[in-house]
Amino acid sequence: MNPHCSPEELREWITQHLDPLDAQPAHPASVRSDYDLNPQDAPAQPSPLTPAAVLMGLVARPAGLSVILTRRSDTLRKHTGQVAFPGGRADPGETPWQTALREAHEEIGLHPERVAVAGLSTPYQTGTGYLVTPVVGFVEPPFDLTPNPDEVAVIFETPFGFLMDPSNYEEKQGRTPAGDQRRFYATTWEDQYIWGATAGMLRALYERLYGAAMG
Repeated sequence: MNPHCSPEELREWITQHLDPLDAQPAHPASVRSDYDLNPQDAPAQPSPLTPAAVLMGLVARPAGLSVILTRRSDTLRKHTGQVAFPGGRADPGETPWQTALREAHEEIGLHPERVAVAGLSTPYQTGTGYLVTPVVGFVEPPFDLTPNPDEVAVIFETPFGFLMDPSNYEEKQGRTPAGDQRRFYATTWEDQYIWGATAGMLRALYERLYGAAMG
């Protein structure tokens, strides 16, 4: 994509590379996963996954597009202090975009009417048993965000260009809370460490937009 294109052209280009809201469920082979870097840990027999969704909120700023991210509260029992998109488990009968918009409203106070949903990115399976659908939406400024202290410690924005630059990511290795070794992708923006499923979903979006693996 031409780096000098207008915000409207960039928005249209991104939208064209997403799955429409009425797309059929993704084929298992096209799903990204925590197991992509850890195939030895993949379960021998597939088990039912819990549906979830996150909002990849893109904001047009004077310096270019940015992405809304959060750092999870230190009081949470799971994924404490990790950087994440707003989102969570789907309620019965919800579509992925309904889940993403509801969770974003609950977690950071983003009103759904400020979001123009553009489409769906590549589903992501987590090692904790969730199948997460990333919902891409354009968030119209101005807006005021307020973190729900029970779930979110910090709300911040990261330049879209930075997150879509393969040179900013590294492959790391560390231990899970259960003590298992695993490999994962990671990048750091200012003082925020973006890794795991969040980095995996961003890499999957890069591959979808640019038609190539991210290094």
